Amino acid sequence: MYCAFSVMKDTKNKEMIDVMLKKYMLIMVLLFSVMLPINSFGAGTVKMAQVMTLYSDDNAESPGPLKQPMGVACSEDSFIVADSGNGRLLKYSFLDGEVKAEAEFKVPELLHPVTVGINSKGDIFALDGIKRRIVRLSPDGKFISFVEPAGMPSQSSYVPKSFYIDKSDNIYVLDIFSERVIVLDPEGAYLKQIKFHEDTGFASDVSVDFKGNVLLVDSINARIFYAAKGSEVFSPLTESLRNHVRFPTNLTTDKRGRIHLVDRNGSLIISLGQDGSFLGQSSGFGWKDGLLNYPSQICMNSKGEVAIADTNNSRVQIFKLLR
Repeated sequence: MYCAFSVMKDTKNKEMIDVMLKKYMLIMVLLFSVMLPINSFGAGTVKMAQVMTLYSDDNAESPGPLKQPMGVACSEDSFIVADSGNGRLLKYSFLDGEVKAEAEFKVPELLHPVTVGINSKGDIFALDGIKRRIVRLSPDGKFISFVEPAGMPSQSSYVPKSFYIDKSDNIYVLDIFSERVIVLDPEGAYLKQIKFHEDTGFASDVSVDFKGNVLLVDSINARIFYAAKGSEVFSPLTESLRNHVRFPTNLTTDKRGRIHLVDRNGSLIISLGQDGSFLGQSSGFGWKDGLLNYPSQICMNSKGEVAIADTNNSRVQIFKLLR
């Protein structure tokens, strides 16, 4: 009897230990998967190939290394970098696969550039992260004016978080104070406003696709909202993208209307279809060329050339959209 009881006891203990081991292994696998960077380079149906990395501005008036750049803006043959830690803008030419530092712009009206844009005339726009004002410069870096909404129905205070310039040179200002996007004409006159959806958590960036749809990224809820042309309120485009991103903060679209979203905390780029469907992810956390560390802004031209402000690596990386 004692023997039989002892065997039963040992068997039961072994089963309990097996169950505990399986639970432990499952917990460890889950923890390990959370700790790992999301680093599937070029997964899915959209791929980006890393082309080159920029660490300095060799041809500028005061050459030196980049310091925590937070902004990039693309045109067809050049791009502007907000070299935030150095309080300046840098202009690079980009022709036939060759990048050349062309100019350095520093003006007293712009202390800490964080987001940049270029209109069709080559005018440069930059958001000052300290003063929270958008500055407009000429193509050769001369100060023109501050962008102040003229003729708004109500002169309520507004706080710009980001902005976007569409193909018609209209300016879309993300106003986090009044929870709206203010649309201005090329000279800064008020056209309309688009109110946030009621489920918006914290909006970080705005963009416009080739159809004129206005896109808004909600970092807290990891969602994309959109406003069709003529709409006065944003509507949800996606459910939560938390399975793919950790804290999305910036977005752009390509000539096919696909959305490319910067995951700042996850240090990667994810690509979505026009309907918000997941198409793939590029890059991941790291220091080697092609990897990112706390990226800020992404821009893309019609040729599929992509620039990313790789902020905590103090560099700008150039990619090519392959398909």
